[in-house]
Amino acid sequence: MRNVLVTGATGFVGRHLLDALARNGVQVRAVVRAGREPVLEGHPAVQSIVATPSLFHEDEAWWGRVAEGMDTVIHAAWYAVPGQYLHAPENLDCLSGTLIMARGCLAAGVGRFVGIGTCFEYDLSAGDLSPETPLRPQTLYAAAKMSAYACLSNWLPAAGIEFAWCRLFYLHGPGEDERRFVPYLRACLSSGKGAALTSGNQIRDYIDVRDAASRIVDIALGLQAGPFNICSGVPVTIRDLALEIAAEYGRPDLLNFGARPDNSFDPPRIVGIP
Repeated sequence: MRNVLVTGATGFVGRHLLDALARNGVQVRAVVRAGREPVLEGHPAVQSIVATPSLFHEDEAWWGRVAEGMDTVIHAAWYAVPGQYLHAPENLDCLSGTLIMARGCLAAGVGRFVGIGTCFEYDLSAGDLSPETPLRPQTLYAAAKMSAYACLSNWLPAAGIEFAWCRLFYLHGPGEDERRFVPYLRACLSSGKGAALTSGNQIRDYIDVRDAASRIVDIALGLQAGPFNICSGVPVTIRDLALEIAAEYGRPDLLNFGARPDNSFDPPRIVGIP
């Protein structure tokens, strides 16, 4: 029986990680923000819950105790408030806290560590992004994620811990924050309100969060190491995605393309190569 420590277990990705781990018969120790414990009570994968006011401010000794007896860590926690996370100084706390956490896991004898990264770590001008694409982050969020990857990928394998890094592309699905694009669009369509959109010509790689979580868990329970793209590999324009969703409601007339200007800094194409 594998014993897996999961951080961010109540988050958008984390809750689906738990479901995928349950399907694999894995026992989970979940680390959550204090007050969030009831969200996980009764979940078939969760054997124990550790609560903390801020996991990114705990010390190495605390993590050593929490990680005791764990075979694998899936570190999904990070600051991710929509509209704020890309440039928020909290990213620096997440970076330093992640490295302290890794030291505690090393002391506890954890054998495998899986971190969650982002496609924004890459040089996005490449358009089609593989794990070999050069890294060139343009936001504090992406820079902090890339820094965590650079430190952990050089340090943990040398210390005897298997390390994998899962770079997420564009996620959608159950539990998504209402401020994100797909929930915003569905809210407008279901209420009969017009959705103010850009031209919609941007090409993106969307993947259902449930599929993404299953892929991460497969990596966590496997033997492969290194960076991985968690993506569909299928390019789709924002316009086509919006039209597909609008067709479910029979209201394509509510899509106001061009009502918002395109962002001149928004890359025209971001598609993952699995």
